[in-house]
Formats: sequence, structure tokens, C-alpha cells
Amino acid sequence: MKFEAILEEINGFGPFQIILIALLCSPRVVLPLHYLLSNFIAVAPPHHCDISSLDDGGFFGNLTQEQRLTISIPTGEDGEPESCEMFAEPQFQLLSNISSSSDLPTIQCQSGWIYDNSSFTSTLATEWDLVCDRKNLTKTASSIFFFGVMVGAIAFGFLSDKYGRKKTLLASYIMSMAFGFSTAFANSYLMFSVLRFLTGFSLTGISVTSLVLSIEWVDTAHRSFIGVIGGLSWCAGNMLLAGFAFLITDWRMLNVTVTAPVALAVLTWWWVPESARWLLANGKVEQAQLYLNRCAKVNKRQKLSSNFELEDLDNINVLEKQNKNYSYLDLIRTPKLRKLTLQTGIIWYGVSSTYYCISLNISGFGLNMYLTHFIYAAIEVPAKLLVYYVVNFFGRRKCQAGTLMGTATCVVINIFMPKDLWQVRAVFAVLGKGFSEAAFTTIFLYTTELYPTVIRQNGLGYTNFMCRLGVSMAPLILMLEDVWTLLPQIIVCSMAFVSGLVALLLPETLNVSLPETIDDAEKPRTNDGASQTKESSGVLLESNSKAEETSGGHMSKSIGQHPI
Repeated sequence: MKFEAILEEINGFGPFQIILIALLCSPRVVLPLHYLLSNFIAVAPPHHCDISSLDDGGFFGNLTQEQRLTISIPTGEDGEPESCEMFAEPQFQLLSNISSSSDLPTIQCQSGWIYDNSSFTSTLATEWDLVCDRKNLTKTASSIFFFGVMVGAIAFGFLSDKYGRKKTLLASYIMSMAFGFSTAFANSYLMFSVLRFLTGFSLTGISVTSLVLSIEWVDTAHRSFIGVIGGLSWCAGNMLLAGFAFLITDWRMLNVTVTAPVALAVLTWWWVPESARWLLANGKVEQAQLYLNRCAKVNKRQKLSSNFELEDLDNINVLEKQNKNYSYLDLIRTPKLRKLTLQTGIIWYGVSSTYYCISLNISGFGLNMYLTHFIYAAIEVPAKLLVYYVVNFFGRRKCQAGTLMGTATCVVINIFMPKDLWQVRAVFAVLGKGFSEAAFTTIFLYTTELYPTVIRQNGLGYTNFMCRLGVSMAPLILMLEDVWTLLPQIIVCSMAFVSGLVALLLPETLNVSLPETIDDAEKPRTNDGASQTKESSGVLLESNSKAEETSGGHMSKSIGQHPI
């Protein structure tokens, strides 16, 4: 007997599941608030050297502030004082507007910097002077956060399978709240970086566990819907971040604000059910029956005990455990799986790195940074909804390759587009963001259909790791603009283009029967939309096979979710 048969009896998508989705969506809103927080807390506002050291002898006298800056700091090409240089001594001759400052000796700032606080009360840059030769430390802090996310993906995946979804979710909530709030009180850059690493580590538990828990409680036909809802919660949080950052200009208070929703999640955790599938797989049959009966009651279905005995649930427990005797090594044991593993790893790295390189670069298009971030977030909504339908019309492979090529094309256009045409550049930047989001949405669905059922979770774990590796590298790629301004854009374009070409090598999965075993994955796929029943594996129920025929063979869909 398959677990899906029980979900069919108690309604695999009823009020019980809707309540569960609502309880798990609110904490997922927190994810983009933290993942893209550095767009605002790490901003370096306009600044110039503190010139108080030049006035030790009282030479400035009654000069105005503008005159003091003129004789103390060289002027840049934009007519504003240089950010990182000052004259070795006051140059009074510059007040006559006859002399030029281009050939005068300069030195690095000696007494710190003066910041323009009109837009930001305080940021990481103003707090610890992360400007000039230390400016890359702000992007390094972002990479440290994402490395925490990457490590958390491995840790919480293990903890979730070992101790259950609900307990792991509570641990994620408490840790995220504790480290998130603590970050606001960091008194050094080192402490801030450590706490951000731990915050990223903790937030991953919310991302991974909430997704798995929601999918394990719904039937096959509605898994794609679950993915869309989860993806839209990401979009909602992303748009909220622009509003929060506009209203709260102090980085410490902003950090507290984006962490606060986790406290609400802790209160709602008591109503979150444990995964009945996990309970059965770990021999906790009576607890599983308790939750299943609760689901049946809320969905106004007959209690499970009247149709299924404990022995039946025990049989499911045995079948569920049979699917756990696989490891990551199985991803490279056979030729086709080795090829698939290599290809999906490249695509996941390219998609995630491209998405975050674009998302973390919200300046340079002539628009207000808050407006740019909001538009970037808003474009994700139609991108997700459009992909949901396009993948079923053109197919997964064409959609994946097309969205990546579209991203590369938009980046190329902006490389050669003159900067004075900022309106056109902004349009293509937004389109590129939409294409990158569409590529992210497609790859989630595509990956679940490429790997056979028995190692699908291992495949998703591996691609999730490659994704987070790409995410952690994105801030480091943006730092290369100091080497050459166009270098980050060229790298982003190349990654999107190469990933698109690799996507064309993948097999199409639209209306194709999904592989259940490793042997199935090595055989040519049949375009009949029906799943192949394997007597030897003992893992398919006749009713489940019929359900797959009805849905066109689309199972295990988790469309639209971010790893993040």
C-alpha cells in the first residue's frame, strides 16, 4: 500500500492542507527579507575624508564648509569631493579657481570619513568604516551569510530526517529568532559576520523543512500548486523588504524588523502537524494514525481507523523504508545518471548565481534603489505564473534553455547599452530579472521529474548544494567590478548562456512517464504519460498509477521554490 492511497481517502487537499500552508507561508516570507537584506544594510552612502586633521593649526579660520572641502579634498570627475583621498596639506590657491588640483599630492584619509546621513541613519559601512580599501568587506559579509545557508542545507536535511519535520522546524524558528535579533547588537564586524553566518544557517531549516512538510501532506496533483504558493510568499517578502528599508534607515532596527515575523511563527508552530509520512517511515504508526485522523476530521472525511488497520499502516512503514536505502553515491553509479548529475549541477549553479548577481545589483540604472528592488521583486510574480503554464505547452527543456538564454541576452544588451539611456537599461534589467526568476522556477519542477523516485531526494539534495554554492559566490563575483567594471556582467552572461546550452542536452519530461528506479532512468523514456509499474520494486499501488495517468505523469512537483 502506498501513502498516496491514504491521502486519497482523507482528502489530500482540503481545509487541513490549506491551514497548514497558511501556517508555513508566514515564516517563509522572512527568507527574502534576510537573503537580500545586504542590499540596504551594506550601502555605502556618499562620503569624504574627515578633514579635521588639516585644521590643527587653525588655518581654516572663517572659511565656509564648501571652501574647506575645496582646499582639502580633490574633486572627482562628477564634481563631488573624492571619497578616499585628501590633500597632504591645505591648498589655499584653489580658492582662486585658477589652479588645478589634478597634479597636487594626495594621501589616504587620515582621520576617518564624514558620511551623508540624509538617506541612511546608519549602515554597515558607516558603522565600521567599510569604505575605500575596506569596501569589499560588505560583500564578503553577504558571502559569509550564504555559506551559512549552504552548511545549513546539509545539516537541517539530516536533522529533519533524523528527528522529524516539526521538531526541526521549531529549532529553526528559535535559532533564526535568536541569531537574527542578536545580529542587531553586534559591536564589531567580526561578531556581525559570525552571527550572520549562524542566521543563514538557521533560516535554511525554515526553507527546507517547511517545503518538505507541506509537500508530504498533499496529494500528487496539488504539489505544483504548493510550489506556486510558496514561491509567491517569497515574492511577497521580497516586495516588503523594499518598504521596510524605505521606512527604517538604521541597519540595526531594520535587522530586528525583518526578524520579528519569526516570533509569530513560533506561536503558530503548535498547530503545525508532524509529517505522517515521516512518522510511518520511522515506525511511529500510532502517532501517524493520530495525525491522519485529525486530517480526516478537518477535511470532513471518515476517520482512517474505519478503513485501514494499524497493520496496513505498518506495511506502508516497511515500503517507505525500502526507498531510504540509497545514498548520494547512487547519483554517479550508472552512465546516464552520471551525465544527468553533471548537467543538473551546472544548471543549478548557473541559475542561482545568475539570479542573485542580478538581485544584489540594484544600482546603476538611474532609478531609486527602493523602487528598483520593488520592481525586481514584482516582476517575479508574473514570471512564476507564466512559467507554470508555459512549461506545459513548450516543454521543460525548451523553457529552461529559453529563460536562461533570455537572461543572457538582456545582460548582453545592457553591457553595450550607453549609460545615458538609463530608461532602456532599466527595462532590460527588469526583463533579465524576470527571465532569471523564470529559470529558477522551471529548474525546480524539471529536476523533480528528471531523477528516479528512489533517489529523487538525494538528487534534490545535491542540486540544492550546488544552488547554494552558486548563491554564496554571487557577492564575490560582484566584487570583480574593481578589476574591470564590466567583468561581473560578462561572467553572469557567460554562466547563463552556458547553462542554457547544457539545458538543451537534458531529456524532455513533458507527458513522459517518470522513472521509479535506477534501471528505469537508464532506459529510453516512453512518451505515454503513464507511469511504469514495477512488480519487483513493490512501491506502486494500482490507484496511484491511475492517478498518474490522469495527471499526465507529473508527480513530485515543487515548482517556484527558492533555496533560499
